[in-house]
Amino acid sequence: MGHNRTRQGDTGAVAGGPYGQETPDATLSDRSWAPDVRAAVFCALALFGLVLLIDWANATLSLVRLCLWAPLSGLLYLVLHPVRVTAGPGWLAVRGLVRRRHVCTCLLTAVRYSEGVAARLVLSDSLGNRVELDPQILLDNPLLLHRLDTGARFALDAGLLRTGHTELRRLVERADNTVAKGVFEASDLY
Repeated sequence: MGHNRTRQGDTGAVAGGPYGQETPDATLSDRSWAPDVRAAVFCALALFGLVLLIDWANATLSLVRLCLWAPLSGLLYLVLHPVRVTAGPGWLAVRGLVRRRHVCTCLLTAVRYSEGVAARLVLSDSLGNRVELDPQILLDNPLLLHRLDTGARFALDAGLLRTGHTELRRLVERADNTVAKGVFEASDLY
């Protein structure tokens, strides 16, 4: 009997151990990352095209101005480029343009959730690793959140997770409520 597969390597775990018996392609990724990268490229190219068009219409287009607009558009892309969040059995990684950071979820010692203009979730493990990410990524990808929650529960049971378990529980409950609301709306029960 084969493994049940869903889209792009999203696989379910079978019972056993803290993470179940995982399939070889058990790495999960943020499903909206590729569209977000395309949107960032589109915005940067649109800005570049727009400023060139304005310069051309005003007859001010020159090599110097072209060399000014290209890095400006590149800078916009750098600002808009999304981080890529991936998770596997026992780990969660956040990769930006330059560096990759990861934590061992079964060794988590702290989870901090800060709300504000840009909400951030900060995870720290007992090995000294630390990642910071937008919690909306986890809300949009329930399988990633499940991986994090599974590791955090293991760390809590082992006595490692000292702070932040309630914040993570609230995030999981928020995701569950969102999924339940979506199911009710899709079935016209809401």
